[in-house]
Amino acid sequence: MRPLTEEETKTLFQKLAEYMGRSVERLINRSDERHCFRLIKDRVYYISESVMKSATSINKDNLLHCGTCLGKFTKSGKFRLHITALDYLAQYSKYKVWLKPSAEMSFLYGNNVMKSGLARITESTPQYAGVVVYNLADIPLGFGVAGQTTEACKELDPTANVVLHQADVGEFLRGLEEDMF
Repeated sequence: MRPLTEEETKTLFQKLAEYMGRSVERLINRSDERHCFRLIKDRVYYISESVMKSATSINKDNLLHCGTCLGKFTKSGKFRLHITALDYLAQYSKYKVWLKPSAEMSFLYGNNVMKSGLARITESTPQYAGVVVYNLADIPLGFGVAGQTTEACKELDPTANVVLHQADVGEFLRGLEEDMF
């Protein structure tokens, strides 16, 4: 377990800023306790400083996970968010999309969101912005990238993609957790 380098921190914050905007600062400077980011085997963990200090007494070969896994660095140096980061993305997300009940299962099976399944979208969402996908009961289902702006969504045909799928809570059920853990 080691701290992130300056380049890794910059890459991580750029990725988180796509979904959270300037709220990334709130992740570190929380009112309850300070938190930090640590790297264990190419995976970035979000962990409180008290737990991190306790984990230093464990041999690094025996330490598998510590804190919440936000994602991992690929071999090319890019950062890929995991579904385990959804709780934090949902708290601080800048742009949101709500799905109709008929489109929830399709999204949870890994498909993109079409306009026919769109219930609501945050005003002034730009194209290719990171969005968190909710059902109508405000339960976060996953996240993705806005395929169209809010204004362009009004004129689209019902089969056009509005949100490009990145991750969803159904990944646990589909057996994709080997990549996560």
